Amino acid sequence: MAALEAVDFNASDANTKFVESLRETGFGVLKNHPIAESTVNTIYESWSGFFATEAKRDYLYDAEKFDGFFPTEMAETAKGHTVKDLKEYYHFYPWGRCPDSLKQELDSYYSESISLASTLLGWVEQNTPAEVASGFHEPLSQMIQDSEQSLLRVLHYPPLPEHIEPGAIRASAHEDINLLTILPAANEPGLQVKTRDNSWLDVPCDFGNLIINVGDMLQEASAGYFPSTTHRVINPAGSDARKSRISLPLFLHPRPNVRLSTRYTAGEYLTERLNELRGT
Repeated sequence: MAALEAVDFNASDANTKFVESLRETGFGVLKNHPIAESTVNTIYESWSGFFATEAKRDYLYDAEKFDGFFPTEMAETAKGHTVKDLKEYYHFYPWGRCPDSLKQELDSYYSESISLASTLLGWVEQNTPAEVASGFHEPLSQMIQDSEQSLLRVLHYPPLPEHIEPGAIRASAHEDINLLTILPAANEPGLQVKTRDNSWLDVPCDFGNLIINVGDMLQEASAGYFPSTTHRVINPAGSDARKSRISLPLFLHPRPNVRLSTRYTAGEYLTERLNELRGT
């Protein structure tokens, strides 16, 4: 796999280059896109402050709705792994709980990102071969319309502790469950994608880039044409180990009744995968 290169969102061939990258690597990187760097930077600063206080525990996650704060002791264990990731995070839905002082900026970012997501899903559909696109049970961009499932996660990777459980990293190798994930470049590097020869490639982390990756649901809907590629966040070394890392992935989920394939609706697929993660 060649190095991932950022595609200019405003270029005349942006849609084809972007979809080619998704097809070849499962990832695409956009520059000069509509989401302002200042917006992302403000959110990173605001939530860095939130994670630094114990007030975050006033918003402990709801075990049924899964909105709210997930502390490090409740961090995910990636499928196929036995050690929890070194992270904490907040699940934001427009209908869910959020500190009043932080909600407006997340509401605005969520809406803006969902709008961009519809454009990107349209690009994917336009550049999918007819024989593959014929398997879509409805247009990809319509699958997320009126969905209350799309999740904005504010991720905080704290400075590395002095003693780390063997095998623990910030985010173990995994694939995403959803259609597409939209991720502004984090404030620190560390994201890597697994290549076809099983080596690891650094994803460009220039601040202002937008990183998009294919999730398992799009892989299912496209009968494997678009690969849900394994990725991870590695631990920093040296003095960087004392730095926090903030990232802001938006996981695009269809409405639960959307049929992904003859095997699954989106709701059935999500339930199966969440049960795997929970070990049930």
